[in-house]
Amino acid sequence: MEPQAPSDVSPQAPRVLAVASPDHTLRDPYRRVSAGVGLIIAALVLVVVLPLLNVIGRPLPGTEDVGAWYWISDVELNLLGRYLSYALLALGLDLIWGYTGILSLCQALFFCFGGYCMGMYLSLQTGAEGVYESTLPDFMVWNRVTELPLFWQPFHSFWFTMALIVIVPSLFAFIFGFLTFRSRVRGVYFAVLTQALAYSTWLLFNRNSMNLGGTNGLTNFKKIVPTFFGHATTFRLSEPGVQRGLYVVTALFLVAAYLLCRWITRSRLGRVLTAIRDNENRVRFSGYNPANFKLFVFTLSAALAGVAGALYVPQTGIITPGKMSVAASIDMVIWIAVGGRGTLVGAVLGALIVNAGYSYFTTHFAAYWPYFLGLLFVAVVMLIPRGLIGLPAQLRERLARSSRRGQTE
Repeated sequence: MEPQAPSDVSPQAPRVLAVASPDHTLRDPYRRVSAGVGLIIAALVLVVVLPLLNVIGRPLPGTEDVGAWYWISDVELNLLGRYLSYALLALGLDLIWGYTGILSLCQALFFCFGGYCMGMYLSLQTGAEGVYESTLPDFMVWNRVTELPLFWQPFHSFWFTMALIVIVPSLFAFIFGFLTFRSRVRGVYFAVLTQALAYSTWLLFNRNSMNLGGTNGLTNFKKIVPTFFGHATTFRLSEPGVQRGLYVVTALFLVAAYLLCRWITRSRLGRVLTAIRDNENRVRFSGYNPANFKLFVFTLSAALAGVAGALYVPQTGIITPGKMSVAASIDMVIWIAVGGRGTLVGAVLGALIVNAGYSYFTTHFAAYWPYFLGLLFVAVVMLIPRGLIGLPAQLRERLARSSRRGQTE
């Protein structure tokens, strides 16, 4: 079954929106089959091949062997796992910006909501293994907090934390989106509001009185202790096998999120979202209520961002308010622009490439990264407006125009 449109759609609404296609490709069966095969291969590489390359070819313990040439080190796999969590967030952002045309500058905020939920759970699991050997998180001992705050109590439970990772950003986005979309706030005004929301929340999280670690955030995580059928199992984050498992979970979530977003964008709901991007007033005059559709996609993108943040934290070992800054949200928009808006694949590609570039430049040329990022964004806007994913088609069109011009001359 296809995703159903929100209830405010008029039963008499004409089918004029069917012409608004959310994707420019995959029209003929050959391309659909090719895309399906490509997706299966990419999923197998991410979920199966890369973790296996981390296992086989590993150097023997206690030797100076560097491992086989094809071996992916623990550090490299962990770094790739972080990139995949960013790609998961990018899918949600592409859904709301690329397909619906809503520029949200607070996706980093939702990312951190999920990250902080996971960080609070991990901090409580550290317990007496912390620096001060207290059942309270280390920063609370430092700040002379003598009793665990009430809002921290639910995070003793693994499964309750998993639920809050989705509920907290989704509920926050739903309330904010309901108030703004019902008031018909859109365009640059919505972008400014989300920017103000991210900035005000960033200021709030920086305060030590919030009991969330202040500017230092949450860190020093030791283990995950999920409970299955009444039995607790301990996974230590310092073990390579646990980090490998976190990578596989992140890759699986990315594949599942891609399939979900792909299903949505190719359904009737996806056609309406694209029509809202192209001409919202026409959608409204056709008998649809754009506010409900926008609220749905905004909430869904927040949920994906929250899950991405929760997967990012145990692989990185820290979460700070700096991750929810306005600058962080703008960087995420650049990922989509570089990869290609409204393609989903471009969002994943842009997140991987830009973050890999960030790791390389900050390691070798740290002072030049902001200049490179700005130059990259300008180059994409001026030279390849469809992003990297649309570059082959753009080149083909230019060659075809040059060929026709040569024939006429």
